[in-house]
Amino acid sequence: MTQADVVIVGAGHGGAQCAIALRQNGFAGSVAIIGREPEPPYERPPLSKEYFAREKTFDRLYIRPPAFWEEKQVELLLNREVVSVDPAAKQLTLSDGTRFGYGTLVWATGGDPRRLTCPGSDLAGLHPVRTRADCDQLMGEIDGGVKNIVVIGGGYIGLEAAAVLTKLGCKVTLLEALPRVLARVAGEDLSAFYEKEHRDHGVDLRTGVAVEALEGEGRVTGVKLADGTVIPADAVIVGIGIVPAVGPLIAAGASGGNGVDVDEYCRTSLPDIYAIGDCAAFACAYAGGTVMRVESVQNANDMATCVAKAVCGDVQPYHAFPWFWSNQYDLRLQTAGISLGYTETLVRGDPAARAFSVVYLKDGKVIALDCVNMVKDYVQGRKLVEAGASPDKAQLVDAGVALKDLL
Repeated sequence: MTQADVVIVGAGHGGAQCAIALRQNGFAGSVAIIGREPEPPYERPPLSKEYFAREKTFDRLYIRPPAFWEEKQVELLLNREVVSVDPAAKQLTLSDGTRFGYGTLVWATGGDPRRLTCPGSDLAGLHPVRTRADCDQLMGEIDGGVKNIVVIGGGYIGLEAAAVLTKLGCKVTLLEALPRVLARVAGEDLSAFYEKEHRDHGVDLRTGVAVEALEGEGRVTGVKLADGTVIPADAVIVGIGIVPAVGPLIAAGASGGNGVDVDEYCRTSLPDIYAIGDCAAFACAYAGGTVMRVESVQNANDMATCVAKAVCGDVQPYHAFPWFWSNQYDLRLQTAGISLGYTETLVRGDPAARAFSVVYLKDGKVIALDCVNMVKDYVQGRKLVEAGASPDKAQLVDAGVALKDLL
């Protein structure tokens, strides 16, 4: 059996940042990262943006150059995953049968793409957009002549993929089961804006539609809706969220439901085991203490740094400010805060001019902003959220008034 003082399971943003922060904070013990993909840690957001659009080559996605990990004495155990955890013996069993011991375990596995369960969901030509291999396979099919693509899911992944596919000259149909896109993460103003943008760019965007089955023999040829409509499809992108990859931890006795539960120090209920990033559910101070998972690079990186400092003796509760972003067409969306539970929205600027902000209020207090091509609003608005400010609404909607003046 081999072992390390700190073993990090997951080679995404959180796992990589945890190893980096351990060394930055002076940790001299042994560190190992276990990752299921063959590549060293790389950035995920560009997969549905610049990499997919051929604007960035893969070597520009590495979180650190491959030689960095050897220089910092971080052992990379790639192309394998953890299948079981024995918290009493402090041992992991890997997919290749290897047993690996740990002093401290950091679980940073993120999630697996949620799969369709309707008839035909096992056909070839269905693609998630979660890994390099996912994107490479789809890009190869497009190079081979695939043109009619149906995107299932109107969240950020689906919308970003639709934007890139349109740019590549594909005929895109986007299907969302809910009455509007981005319904789980944004208000109606932002949803309506992005629906119009995609339709203006030629996307056949349909909301409130249910997928009944996928048609084809061996490979998908069409998507059948509940009303009997069949949409021709050479390929289908499935962007309907993720399932937290926490099976071995839950089987080992960790508490959790939607992910694995962690306390304010990112600790699970199992001794010497932390969890960070997309798979970790915590009481979020910026969402009124709601226990939730926050799927963002910011959250993964900041949780990783919090854990690394704790391992090095600097134990502080996790209280990082949440922020997000999305690139679609020539639109840069930046989100500050979490809009969960908002009671009112206000719009600053003019959506028709493609530069505006949506301000989310809860009982008069600013809790979040969605800023489209409005960098100043994003930078200054986050300070309103952090301060728990309740500014005058007339001034809030006046784009001529700087948000910093409302503190």
